Amino acid sequence: MTDLPAPGRSTRSVHLTEHVDPATGSIIAPVHTNSAFAYADVPSWRAAALGETPGHIYARNSNPTTDRFESKMAALEGTAAATSFGTGMAAISTTLMALLGPGRRAVTVTDTYGGTHLMFSQILPRWGVDCVVVDTDDHEALEAAIAGGCDLLYLETPTNPTLKVLDIARLSAAARTVGAVTVVDNTFATPINTRPVEYGADIVLHSASKFLGGHGDVLGGVVCGSEELVHRVYALREIIGTGMDPHVAAMFLRSLKTLGLRVERHNATAQAVAEHLATHPAVERVAYPGLTGHPGHDIAASQMEGFGGVLSFSLVGGMPAVEKVCAELEYAYLAANLGQVETIAGPPATTSHVELTDAERAEAGIPEGLIRYSVGIEDTADLIADLDRALSAL
Repeated sequence: MTDLPAPGRSTRSVHLTEHVDPATGSIIAPVHTNSAFAYADVPSWRAAALGETPGHIYARNSNPTTDRFESKMAALEGTAAATSFGTGMAAISTTLMALLGPGRRAVTVTDTYGGTHLMFSQILPRWGVDCVVVDTDDHEALEAAIAGGCDLLYLETPTNPTLKVLDIARLSAAARTVGAVTVVDNTFATPINTRPVEYGADIVLHSASKFLGGHGDVLGGVVCGSEELVHRVYALREIIGTGMDPHVAAMFLRSLKTLGLRVERHNATAQAVAEHLATHPAVERVAYPGLTGHPGHDIAASQMEGFGGVLSFSLVGGMPAVEKVCAELEYAYLAANLGQVETIAGPPATTSHVELTDAERAEAGIPEGLIRYSVGIEDTADLIADLDRALSAL
């Protein structure tokens, strides 16, 4: 095996950290449903409880099935460790709470997921954290904000739902000069398209409910990084109880085996759909980093192996046009998820930024005429025909 070339994306998704159970010959990871784990004597129990020897004590802290999922995600992202959560927002909020506190300063961008935006605009400031939110398009302003003092830099790329792209290498280098930790939300890109640690990020997190799960039937989150940083997040996670259930971990392990295959299909279809919509008279603007006219295309091409399965497009006519077109779609479910094998569509007002007011969405640069469109694995020609028919209603 050592003489083989580096494995490709799908091979990594299938085989990384997988092994045959020596006791049973099982290829598939078993689901361990234990609440607690027993020991033959107190000294060995205590050694495991103190972390002096490997072992599980209580399932809120760790579990063999969730451990296997975490190991696989760390391997896919190229990090030393990972820890898992019940939802993506649990991963985000626990990470921010673990790494920030009163008197700390965090820098982030205007274009982040709605729940993340509220963490920086409302929740963290109540706890004495100085949060600086900078225009996503202005890398110079971001560097200036970082240089002015920064303990944590939080990036999301591509952004949800505006599909803006941030230069991970450039911004993480700026953070490193002031000793800040760089956290990157890699949900849209997935480790198939981008591995942020290769560009200087310290922590990578995901809403695993999206592309990692891929089938719209499970919720979860994961944080990947160094042993030291992940342990800091894990230490808070085990106390506040935001960990992942082993049944859920087993479903993610199943889904990860097809991650490379699914993402390649998503990439190709989203590119074709974006190119088609860019020429449609009813569409004002298409946001997709795979388009050469996208402002972040060159950056995306330098740090992504594929441009992802999500695009967004703005319609002439605002929200009334959005409502009319969404009602006509046959091959897209109107729902608040993305990254599924089924195509999912909807406006930010009911999906990513439902928590924000109309004014807050406008301030964040999200037009009311925007539709976020997450392509599934349907035939590309069918999705394009469906969009054309729906847009003809305008």
